[in-house]
Amino acid sequence: MDSTLPTVPNDLAALKSAYAADGWCRIPFRLDAPTVERIRDRVDAISAERRPEVVHEKDSDTVRAIHGCHAFDDLCAALVQHPGLVAVAEALIGGPVYVYQFKVNLKQAHEGAAWPWHQDFSFWNQQDGMKRPDAVNLAVALDPIHEANGPLTVLPGSHRLGLLDLPDPARASGDWRRHVSADLAYTVGTNTVDELARELGTALVTGEAGEIHAFHPSIVHSSTNNTSSDRRALLLITYNAVGNEPEAPTRPEFLVSRDATPVTGTADERIGTLGATLV
Repeated sequence: MDSTLPTVPNDLAALKSAYAADGWCRIPFRLDAPTVERIRDRVDAISAERRPEVVHEKDSDTVRAIHGCHAFDDLCAALVQHPGLVAVAEALIGGPVYVYQFKVNLKQAHEGAAWPWHQDFSFWNQQDGMKRPDAVNLAVALDPIHEANGPLTVLPGSHRLGLLDLPDPARASGDWRRHVSADLAYTVGTNTVDELARELGTALVTGEAGEIHAFHPSIVHSSTNNTSSDRRALLLITYNAVGNEPEAPTRPEFLVSRDATPVTGTADERIGTLGATLV
């Protein structure tokens, strides 16, 4: 990495303000094209493997997601230590962070299924025992994301409302497969979403490959089916505050990291800079 090039946005205070108000924000820098291409190639190679971390669409060989790649792939391991990403995560959370989750959600052309309305913190709190939503998702577009290939839709400001529509604990599914499939164990109901959308509005998270967005664990969000001929790959790194790690998680380690070692933000020649072009 050329350390003379910008690796973090200049105005982290503005990002923190937008994130606090809306529960999501666009990071005004992007990963450079060669880095995105290397990651995309690596994701394609991992997707072809048969291993527990590779999840398929229901009754299909179509890959829906891959999980925990940073634990077994050197390029993904380098990415989570990118100084720019770590600096943004630390600024938004307010202190040292570690990698809680790493995943790539893949919506294959014409086949990628929707993610229902939900809040990530429902899973982390109810299933893993995470005490506070002191974490942040950094979402990196590996493909161009547009309205037809299943972009995220968020309800700005919904992160301030706490957890919504939680099921009776006795009926909540502990099967981790229902935490990564189209049939999610924790969802926010249509009536709740309709009411919130009227009050808060909605925002569509689209952009070019390499663009980065941050969103809060408690924000209500969903995504639609991919009805286009373009794949939609979205890489998500969840950084959690050091000291907020669950005490005794039971889900697989590729969903819930047991290593709460603070990430220091190490430059690596395999990962480029956050490009200097404002987006």
